[in-house]
Amino acid sequence: MTSPAAPCDLSVVIACYQEEGHLEESVRQLTATLDAEGRSYELIFLEDKSKDRTAEIVARLVQGHANRRAVFHAQNVGRGGTVTEGFLLATGRIVGFLDIDLEVHCHFLPSVLAAIDDGADGATAYRHYSAGWRPTALLRHFLSSGYRWLFQRTFAVPFKDPETGFKFFLREKIVPVVQRTRDVGWFWDSEIMVLAHQAGLKVVEVPCRFERRADKQSTVRIVRDVWRYLLAIRAFRARQRAERTAPTPR
Repeated sequence: MTSPAAPCDLSVVIACYQEEGHLEESVRQLTATLDAEGRSYELIFLEDKSKDRTAEIVARLVQGHANRRAVFHAQNVGRGGTVTEGFLLATGRIVGFLDIDLEVHCHFLPSVLAAIDDGADGATAYRHYSAGWRPTALLRHFLSSGYRWLFQRTFAVPFKDPETGFKFFLREKIVPVVQRTRDVGWFWDSEIMVLAHQAGLKVVEVPCRFERRADKQSTVRIVRDVWRYLLAIRAFRARQRAERTAPTPR
């Protein structure tokens, strides 16, 4: 791991897995957005044992930049576990992450950060879809809409888009919540939203446009990941019930 940066206003966690086709250009666009904001910031790259050239690109991207650092995993951890690690390493007043394929573009970041500056404890993207007419894109849009429906009926929280990969929070408020997460996969996004709400955090959803990249091969496998989501929901509900019924320590 490279050395930690000095404390700053914003820490951006970048979870990297199989990102070689777009990583450099996405980071260029992200830093241009952040530089225009005028905030002090750090980028924390977590390379999750990709099978392509992502690790090589990450090493090049952090070299010579005092506000960039990287962690290289010896084995694949998973999206949720990787983001959790990044949050716990952060030094910024605000910490968050966005999917570095920029299917929700970083030019929405100022609006998300403004919501926190205006008094929210956290802000996330509420995605409006431009799915196109490709069968796989339509299927993913349908499944995502179905998951939102299931989530809203399973958990007593007000959020419409829990699984979005674009979330930012006040670090001092979210770190105790992050430390309670258990899922290391894609359900982490939903888990952190439920736990944040139960912890009393004010988290707002900011409308953002989602555009599926035609040039990117997704690491999502629909049947496998739908099944994992269902298992994760069941495990999380069981854990919540156990915590509610556990005797209070004397």
